Amino acid sequence: MSDSDASGENEQDKAPEAQSRPVTAAARRERRASTRPSGKSEARSDGKTRPAKAGEKTDDAAKPEKSSDAKGKATPKRDRKPKKASLFARILRFIREVWAELRKVIWPNRKQMVTYTAVVLIFVVFMVALVSGLDLGFKQVIGLVFG
Repeated sequence: MSDSDASGENEQDKAPEAQSRPVTAAARRERRASTRPSGKSEARSDGKTRPAKAGEKTDDAAKPEKSSDAKGKATPKRDRKPKKASLFARILRFIREVWAELRKVIWPNRKQMVTYTAVVLIFVVFMVALVSGLDLGFKQVIGLVFG
């Protein structure tokens, strides 16, 4: 037994404090969002901030003029509706999308089709026999009760 085993530490506990790279894209986005500074300028790894891009407001210009309501409101929606395409263009788009979806389908081969068809036919014959048998049985019971 080694000293690290005796003290209850294993190799994973000795790993550096930094977290491993996130596996999923969502986890990476969440990690990036949590590490961003809250200010307007972006901090770099060397501690410096990046200069503002052309057309980008600086911290001085970005501050609202003593209005506490400016940051709390959502941007209003626009009333403009997107222009509809012509009927012919919409039909053509629909056909293209249907064709693209049909290319994604995995079509069964001949052996699978024969097997599936036989299974369906056997099931249908069974269900017809079951319903016919129940119908005859109920007919006999009704005949005895009301007959």
